[in-house]
Amino acid sequence: MKILGIIPARYSSTRFPGKPLVIIDDKPMIEHVWNGVKNTGLVDRVVVATDDKRILDTVTAFGGEAIMTSKNHKSGTDRCGEAIQKIGEDIENYDVIINIQGDEPKVAAEHIKLVVEAFNEPDTEIATLKKKITSLAELNSTNTVKVVCDLKGKALYFSRQPIPYLRGIAKELWMRRNKYYKHIGIYAFRREVLQQIVKLPQTQLEKCESLEQLRWLENGHNIVVRETTKESVAIDMPEDLLKLKS
Repeated sequence: MKILGIIPARYSSTRFPGKPLVIIDDKPMIEHVWNGVKNTGLVDRVVVATDDKRILDTVTAFGGEAIMTSKNHKSGTDRCGEAIQKIGEDIENYDVIINIQGDEPKVAAEHIKLVVEAFNEPDTEIATLKKKITSLAELNSTNTVKVVCDLKGKALYFSRQPIPYLRGIAKELWMRRNKYYKHIGIYAFRREVLQQIVKLPQTQLEKCESLEQLRWLENGHNIVVRETTKESVAIDMPEDLLKLKS
């Protein structure tokens, strides 16, 4: 099984413009991500998919590979879709494509290993991760995406609200009565499935929750969800850089 890792990296983030190029320990963040993926030894090729020449030039300068993509993509998955088109016929050499977040400089090898291993099952189309929620603040935050799965570990639904709802139980007691899981946003796809889903139009559930993975579920694709105990550290705003020190 050959694995292609794609790191979407756009320049014009509303909350943190130029984020992929912010310097962390003498290196731009995108270099930390690229090295982190490469150093796992689990990915055969790593490509940065960007919308800005400054990012492309930076990746090329440290010896990485980058592809220019449109500025108009609404999601990292759509950017990955254009990247595999530009790779051309060589894309047929890869069985699985992983979409790795470009704003997580502390790449967890465990996360990549878990999603790759999911494809040992022949019916896996898409794989992602979940982690147990440990605080009421996290449970109630609409910035924390929650996921519920069936008994075989496939996603039933993703939501920004706590799911499931515990009828007749005070909300502060929910975590004592049930396990809740948040979604960790790394995705892996069989090549042909990624080629299919980037052509799908937005669905109503996706628009309601602003979660693209609901589009895939509504169109009948299965999403295998593996559990991790390792936290991911995303840099959404400049003040998030303090997370790396802690």
